[in-house]
Amino acid sequence: MSVLSVVDPHLHYWSLANGIQPWLNRPKPNLLGDYTPMAKDHLPRDLERARGAIDIEACVHVEADAVDPVAETRWLTQVVDSGAPLAPDALVVGLDLSRQDVEARLDAQRAMSDRVRGVRQILNVHHDPLYDYVGRDYLSDPVWRRNLALLAGRGLSFDLQIYPSQMAQAAALAREYDDILFVLNHAGMYVDRQLLDGWRLWRDGLRELAACDNVMIKLSGFGMLDHQWTRDSLTPLVWEAIDAFGVERAMFASNFPVDGLYAGYEDIWRTYLEIVAGASASERDALFRDNARRCYRL
Repeated sequence: MSVLSVVDPHLHYWSLANGIQPWLNRPKPNLLGDYTPMAKDHLPRDLERARGAIDIEACVHVEADAVDPVAETRWLTQVVDSGAPLAPDALVVGLDLSRQDVEARLDAQRAMSDRVRGVRQILNVHHDPLYDYVGRDYLSDPVWRRNLALLAGRGLSFDLQIYPSQMAQAAALAREYDDILFVLNHAGMYVDRQLLDGWRLWRDGLRELAACDNVMIKLSGFGMLDHQWTRDSLTPLVWEAIDAFGVERAMFASNFPVDGLYAGYEDIWRTYLEIVAGASASERDALFRDNARRCYRL
């Protein structure tokens, strides 16, 4: 099988000894299902073993829901400094934008590494407790919104993890903060997939966000909500997202090792390649490498 070269703009590393991810230290079933097999250290050497015939030209580490994001960034800096193959080329760090000390915490992380490119704070809220991440509408919080402006002056992007029911509100946010690049995580997390209204909410929300020139989309994380995904189940979602955002604002990502619960690393990327088999070489380059490099300045 031929080697496939990619830039992976969404993966996670962690060491349980750090004690900063209690959701991993004390697993309990959630929307991921039983994620006990993932509740162990995941380091660059583990990705090296898992990648198969995938040539990872560069990778972006996205915060992994650490209770102390500053400690997470400090540890990741040590991973980078170790010179380990597949150490992160860029960091999307965690930050609670509702905190009073947000500016100090942000600048502390930026001072640790010149690889900080953006920020993520998980924002998913849902009426079903199984899918609710945070139980709080940060998007409506005036303090949170005011602190979001700190990113623009530092040239940082914001990774936007929401559900379709939050997309209209997020699009309004993107229009207001048009000097910040927003990156919609995991294809918009089409959660209410059993209902026709759920499809419409996701589809229309994608288009409202795509109407904002400062929003890109990651095609990733499909296994979190479809544990038995197949190429056929992913194809309409990928095509719909690319149709909304265009090839120039979409990028494939692995969400590994989270999506490793449902498929191997190489299987994920090979499936993406099959889904866009009819694309031109330049379109495939954009989706698998070039857009991620541009987004995270790699």
